[in-house]
This record gives sequence, structure tokens and C-alpha cells, in this order.
Amino acid sequence: MDTQLTALMINCTLKPSPAESSSDLLGRQILSALAGHGVGIDSIRAIDHDIRPGVQADMGDGDEWPKLRELVLGADIIVFMTPTWLGQHSSVAQRVLERLDAELSETDDEGRPTLFDKVAIAGIVGNEDGAHHITGILYQALGDVGFTIPAQGVVYWNGEAMHGTDYKDLDSTPEKVAQSTMTATANAAHLAQLLREQRYPVSS
Repeated sequence: MDTQLTALMINCTLKPSPAESSSDLLGRQILSALAGHGVGIDSIRAIDHDIRPGVQADMGDGDEWPKLRELVLGADIIVFMTPTWLGQHSSVAQRVLERLDAELSETDDEGRPTLFDKVAIAGIVGNEDGAHHITGILYQALGDVGFTIPAQGVVYWNGEAMHGTDYKDLDSTPEKVAQSTMTATANAAHLAQLLREQRYPVSS
């Protein structure tokens, strides 16, 4: 029986809930667009959880990554959101990427990496330059641990350098951001469905 595709947003803002977050706003716009393609949606704000430093699936007593990992493993699409700080992805985003590194040594019942057949798209916001640089880092890291990146699988917004306007302060969604959201989500849903119907082969 066919089941609904699902998407999980991992918001790597530095702001704990319930603080307003530009990356949360853009991420929810992306999730809404995915829902328009029939995808079930969920989200987590990584900073609200005790994610211990390390590169193992479970770093011991008090580590909350194992329960978040189950959400990642249960989703078909990951929406990886990060703000831009000093031209880089956030420290929280780096922590999540490091924990995902553990999946390089984890396999499913057929011996395939656990994140094969899962799709990832990126979302980046900031009132400074850095989106293309961060996209390159996220594409490499997410692809390396097993995710598949769809064509034009990133949505970003850069405010004017040296100014203080955030994405959440805008009166409306910029046209280019809306277009990128539509393209990235359509391609992500399409790719996730293809991978569900025809999974990657087991390496011989």
C-alpha cells in the first residue's frame, strides 16, 4: 500500500523557541509548498534539544540526538535550514552535520547506508553574503552522508550587506524566493517519489 511522503525541517537557528526566527519562517514556507505536493510535514528546532558534540549515533546519557535521529530516518525529505553568521552556516547546523556523520557507518537490512533513498534540500537566510558558500558546504555534507540533492535544491535570501533587515521583517516574500521555493519543493517531491519506487541498488 502506498503511504504519504513525509518531510522534516531541521531548523538550525541560534534562537531557542519561541523566539521568532527568519530561518523558521522560510522553512515553514518551504514545508507549506511541500504540503501542496501531498507531502506530510513536521519540524524540529535543533537548539531546543541537547545534541551532544560527537560523531556517533548516540553520545550517551542525556544526548537527545537519538530521538531526533529517528525522525530523520522516518522522513523521505529533509529540509535543512540555517542562518548565515560571519558568512558561514550556524554552529548548530555544524553540530547536526557532525551527528549525521555517524550514518556513514550505519546500514539498513540490505546493507545500504541508512540515508540512501532520502532527499535533502537546503534553506539559508541572512543579511550578509554567504549563501552560495554555505550551499556548497551543505550539498557536500548532506550528499556525503547519503542524501540525494534535487536539481536547484536550495532556497536562500540575502539581505543587503551591512544592514539589519531580516527575512522575517519583510512585508512580503520576494518573487525570486517564491520561485525558488516552488522549484526546489516540486523537484524534491518528485525525486523522493522516484526513489521510493526504485531504490538505490545494494553495492556488490
